[in-house]
Amino acid sequence: MRTFPIGGIHPHDNKEWSKDKAIEVLELPDEVKLPMVQHIGAPATPIVQKGDKVLVGQVVGQSVGFVSANIHSPVSGTVTNVDMFPNGQGQRRMMVVIKREGDEWLETIDRTPDHKRECKLEPKEIIAKIKDAGIVGLGGAQFPTHVKLSIPDGQKAEVVVINGVECEPYLTSDYRTMLERAEMVLTGTEIVMRAVGVERAVIGVENNKPDAIKHLREVIARDGYRGIEVMPLKMRYPQGGEKQLIAAVTGRQVPPPPALPISVGAVVCNVSTCVAIYEAVQKNKPLIERVVTVTGKHLKTTHNYLARFGTSVSRLFELAGIPEGDVKLLNGGPMMGRSVVDITAPLIKGCSGLTVITGEEAARGKELSCIKCGKCVEVCPMGLEPYILSKLAKLQKWDMAEEHNTVDCIECGCCSYTCPSYLPLLDYIRIGKQTVSTIVRARAAANNKR
Repeated sequence: MRTFPIGGIHPHDNKEWSKDKAIEVLELPDEVKLPMVQHIGAPATPIVQKGDKVLVGQVVGQSVGFVSANIHSPVSGTVTNVDMFPNGQGQRRMMVVIKREGDEWLETIDRTPDHKRECKLEPKEIIAKIKDAGIVGLGGAQFPTHVKLSIPDGQKAEVVVINGVECEPYLTSDYRTMLERAEMVLTGTEIVMRAVGVERAVIGVENNKPDAIKHLREVIARDGYRGIEVMPLKMRYPQGGEKQLIAAVTGRQVPPPPALPISVGAVVCNVSTCVAIYEAVQKNKPLIERVVTVTGKHLKTTHNYLARFGTSVSRLFELAGIPEGDVKLLNGGPMMGRSVVDITAPLIKGCSGLTVITGEEAARGKELSCIKCGKCVEVCPMGLEPYILSKLAKLQKWDMAEEHNTVDCIECGCCSYTCPSYLPLLDYIRIGKQTVSTIVRARAAANNKR
C-alpha cells in the first residue's frame, strides 16, 4: 500500500472518540469576532464601521493584493466594534465584531438543499468566484485557494490530488465530511479539475477509514464521476502533508522551496476545501462556516459541529464539557495543534478541530542532553536534521539555519515526538523558521527596490 518514502511515525490515531459522531449544526452565536487574518498572505482590510448593518455572506474584510482572502459575515446584525483583540495564541489582531440579529442572508446565495452538479463556467470564472468567496485551504494551511488554482505561465497541471488523509490524531471532521457530504466533495473535485484543465483526480484516504473509501467509490460509480479515483494509503503520519501526499499518490518528489507542487504537475486540495468550492461556485455561498471536531478522551461529549466562523472557542468547549483539573486546550490535534491560551478567541477558517488533553497527557519528560541517537533525523519526512536546526535556532545562528534549510520544515512534530531526551526540538525550529523566513522576505524586498 502506498505511502511517502522517508521519515514518518505511527502515533495512535485516537479517532474512536469522535469518528461516529455525525455532523451537527451548531446553534448560532449571539456575537462573532472576525479576524482579518484567517489566511496566509496580506491581512484583509475592514470595510465596515461600527453601527453598520450586515447580512450573512456580506464582505466585511476586503482582500489586499493577490495573496490574500476576503472575510465574510457569518451572521446578520450590527457591527459593534472594529478593533484589536487577542486570538487563540494571545496575539492581538484586527477583528470585526458583529452582534447577531436574526439570520438574514444575501439574496444571491442559493440555500436550497438540491445538489447542483453541472458547471459550465470557464476556468477564469471559477477561480474568480473562489476568490470572491474567500476560500482558503481548510486542511490547516489557510493558503488562498484562488492562488493555488492560478497556474503560472510555462507550467501545466497534470493531476489534482485531493487530501482525505486526516492523519492528525483525534480529528475526524474530514472523515465525517467524506461520509456525509460526498457528493459535494466530488462535485467540488470536478470543479477544481475544470479550473486547472486536467482529466484525472486522485483522492488519497488512509486505510483506517475503510467506510469513507467505500462510500466515495460507491458515489463515484453511482453518479458517473469520471476521472476521479479513490486511493487507499498506508497509515503513516504526516501523510497529509502536501509534499508527502503527492509522493504517496504520484511517486513524484516536489523539490525544495521555492518549488511548489505545480512543479511536478500536481494541484492539491483538502476534501473540506472541495465542499467550500462547490458551495461557492454552484451556490454562490462564501466561506462562512466549516465542520470542526471537538474531542478528547476525557470530555463528557465529543462532537463534529458545522459552526459559523467567529463563534467563541469557549462555547464549543463548554458544550463538550471540559473535565476538572489541569487540561491543555489545542487548536488542532496533539501533533501540529497550537495551545489555546485565550478561550474567548473566535473559531477561524483554519481550525479543523479543538482537542482537550489532560495535564498528565500534556506533560513533557525532563529535558536531557542530546545523545546523538539520530532518531529525529530518521523520522523527519523532509530529510532534515532537526537536532542541528534546533541548536542553531537556540544559538541564533540564522545564516547557518538558512543554509541547513530550516524553512523546509513542515512543523509536523515527528522529531519532538520521538526524541528520547525530551528536547523541545520543534519549538526551537519554529522560532528559527519564522526568523529565517522574515530575513529572507526582507532581503528579497530590499533587492526588488534596487
